[in-house]
Amino acid sequence: MKNWAEKYRPKKINEIVGQKEAIEKVKNFLLNFPGKKKAIILNGLSGIGKTTIVHAMSNEINSEIFELNASDLRNKSSMNLRLKPVLEQQPLFEKNKIILVDEVDGISGTDRGGVSELVSLIESSKYPIICTSNDTWTQKLSPLRKKCEIIELKEISPSEIKGVLKMILENEKKEINPETLNQISIKSNGDLRSAINELETISELGKKEIIEIYEKPKKMDIFHAMKHIFQDQAEVEMTSTFDRVDMPIDEILLWIEENLPKVYSGVELFKAYEQLAKVDLFKGRIYRQQYWRFLVYENFFLSFGISESKGKKDKKGFYKYKKPERILKIWLNNQKHAKKNSIAEKFAKKTHVGKRKALSQWNEIKYILKNPKIQKQLKMDEEEINYIMKY
Repeated sequence: MKNWAEKYRPKKINEIVGQKEAIEKVKNFLLNFPGKKKAIILNGLSGIGKTTIVHAMSNEINSEIFELNASDLRNKSSMNLRLKPVLEQQPLFEKNKIILVDEVDGISGTDRGGVSELVSLIESSKYPIICTSNDTWTQKLSPLRKKCEIIELKEISPSEIKGVLKMILENEKKEINPETLNQISIKSNGDLRSAINELETISELGKKEIIEIYEKPKKMDIFHAMKHIFQDQAEVEMTSTFDRVDMPIDEILLWIEENLPKVYSGVELFKAYEQLAKVDLFKGRIYRQQYWRFLVYENFFLSFGISESKGKKDKKGFYKYKKPERILKIWLNNQKHAKKNSIAEKFAKKTHVGKRKALSQWNEIKYILKNPKIQKQLKMDEEEINYIMKY
């Protein structure tokens, strides 16, 4: 017996809520294939309809669909074994064929060839390829982004989620407390699938019970975070924005610095740069004096401080934010050397030699450091071990 999330998964495009703009873009891509791009990436949080859109669209245009999960395509060899034959095979029943690569962020990066091989297969494909991703802005997907049109899906609003949940309850002839229904709709944070699963569980408890619903943690990519800070009206709650971004604060700082002038100008830009200067000031104090409690101020200036620089207003319109390629490469290179320096320092201390000498003999030492027993003796952390094993 199917659970409710599967039972009520939309089969037609007009049954999908909250994604009208994305649906139009997908339809345009398929009907005009091959266009400028042979593949697209549907990007957005889990449970908002990425995979559902592709299946519903295949029904709409009478196209076959071949679905592959990225967990089955982790490296070059598995890509050739499973995806390449699908691209070469003619459709069996319908005139057209769609290749769906689900959860593409699960494919390995350049170290195991998964992403580079997918890019190569996209270039030679005779059929449209649609990838889905929870976070397409990760570093390893950079080559793939260049070959794909990226379509961002919107977070589904609480009112839209509530409408779907009420429809399901009517069909199932079930009732729950109205306040509980409101809580599910709001605290699912745009994840419709999660909301439906929650509803199915709670529906067994009856109408009288008011159930406390815990808010679903919501991740945010750097682009949505910048849009929130730069364009929305400044609010104190913004101080937690970057807690939901899976990225080091130093890297976030580079993104903010790169994209500020795209949105701010004149006095507001000057004020925003003053906030950035304060972030840098506190960062220096944190590292020099190990005053980690100052992190709260660094986060405050980087989020609310910058947002408030534009005054009590929001900024409408579309701004094309971009990745700080040059600055980010410098930062990543510095981070790489930082790992090398920390390892050399540990080695020097343990062997009673100078750090400079350890670095000068690095080409010989690095092979010794691959030994797990040596790593344990030096008390190398996980990042240092990963660094030396890839060196």
